[in-house]
Amino acid sequence: MTLPTPLPAWAQLQSLAGAAQPHLRELLPADTGRAERMALRAAGITLDASRQRVSPAIQQALLALAEQAGVAARRDAMFRGEPINTTEGRPVLHVALRGDPLHTGPWGADVQKAVQVELARVCDFAEALRAGTVRGHSGEAITDVVNIGIGGSDLGPRMAADALAHLAHPGVRVHYVSNPDAWALWSVLRGLDAARTLFIVSSKTFTTQETLTNAASARRWLSDHGCPAEAVGRHLVAITASPAQAAKLGYPAERTFLFWDWVGGRYSVWSALGLPLAIAIGTEHFRLFLAGARAMDEHFCSAPLAQNLPVQLALNGIWNRNFLGLPTQLIVPYASRLVRFTPFVQQMDMESNGKRTHTDGTPATVDTGPIVWGGLGIDGQHAYFQLIHQGRHTVPVDFIGVQNEDTPLPLAATHHEVVNLNLRAQAEAMARGRSLADTQALLQKDGMSEADARATAPHRSFEGNIPSHILWLDRLDPSRLGALIALYEHKVFTQAAIWRINAFDQWGVELGKTMAKAMEQAAR
Repeated sequence: MTLPTPLPAWAQLQSLAGAAQPHLRELLPADTGRAERMALRAAGITLDASRQRVSPAIQQALLALAEQAGVAARRDAMFRGEPINTTEGRPVLHVALRGDPLHTGPWGADVQKAVQVELARVCDFAEALRAGTVRGHSGEAITDVVNIGIGGSDLGPRMAADALAHLAHPGVRVHYVSNPDAWALWSVLRGLDAARTLFIVSSKTFTTQETLTNAASARRWLSDHGCPAEAVGRHLVAITASPAQAAKLGYPAERTFLFWDWVGGRYSVWSALGLPLAIAIGTEHFRLFLAGARAMDEHFCSAPLAQNLPVQLALNGIWNRNFLGLPTQLIVPYASRLVRFTPFVQQMDMESNGKRTHTDGTPATVDTGPIVWGGLGIDGQHAYFQLIHQGRHTVPVDFIGVQNEDTPLPLAATHHEVVNLNLRAQAEAMARGRSLADTQALLQKDGMSEADARATAPHRSFEGNIPSHILWLDRLDPSRLGALIALYEHKVFTQAAIWRINAFDQWGVELGKTMAKAMEQAAR
């Protein structure tokens, strides 16, 4: 295994980072072809990277780093199903979950068949429920579905359901509960009819304390509201990689849906864990969601590194994290339906790349995953954007926008214009800023005296030079959403490959769980 720091490109990048670089307010107008040259497109998504603090020399060195680190070989090993999750001895095959059903992927026929069989089961059940043929103990059709899960068992389907809420079934409502705080469950249950409610309990191991606590309370609620003990199974679905454990807890086999230990929770929305999403949006749209991710997979596997959208997103992040010394990454969607996208990526990135050990077990010699944070862009403009513009932190930003608007509101086009105008303006303002001299001149032009302008200008000038990406989705539909998620998955993968860390274990999550169980046993 070659660590990143001895690679020739790493030393070259350190040298480039130490040299003087022009400010973005100088670079952008001087490089007239920059916007076109630094735009990439794949699977209905366009990346504008022109506001990154990179020159052609830096871009070439970053590409050399990816090549020297063996990113392409590492990628190919993942798609072949090699056990690249070395601490657990497992392959990493969430990509197989969205594989083309007509062609066997590099992971092989056995995996392909298992995936398609389970996908068919998920889709059949989702359509039956949407059609009203899944019924509770009283014979009434199910009208409310409550997904009980945490982490990847909650964040993925909940985020996607919000993003695709315009496709929701009018007669079936899907709810999500993750926190074991009693109010979280009660606030959902208090408005539901037990006779028409189905619980989906999602847990990879079916031992997750938070999920099982909520599931036990849900079963008690069913019983307290008239469901006979022998009919409770009609209101329960299990999604797990441990079907035997689910069976021990009374979940019927015909309503137990499977995924595999080679699917990490944060990469699992494509699996049976996507059942609540398939119920919400319908299986035709769910399959389009998978197809969008598959389109990004195909781009990631086939596009040259210089034109590879996930790779370029990752390399710019490497430059910001390791060579400019910027420890955080802000993600700000400007479409309100993407309200949960940042927390989703936060888990994906920080759980994957929040590591201090290389894959060979030695301490990491480089800074690894950034602190990922953010939220809706328009809301942020009236809150923490103040720190971005004038604080002492330089925070790289991913802006996410949607080109087309489909909300059935008479003035929707006006709303959309305001939203995207703000996105573009913020990206430009962060890049260019406004110098002290320009601010003072502007204040004097607006009628302020020279003395007052000189005193006020420091408070109203902006350093700028804040690097950002803009990601434009053609529209917010299942296919583009699937592609957007896969884009960030492959970005995280590429960075892990360069840092030489394992992006697919999460031992830090396990420590607290172990201690909680020990405390629980000690208290008995």
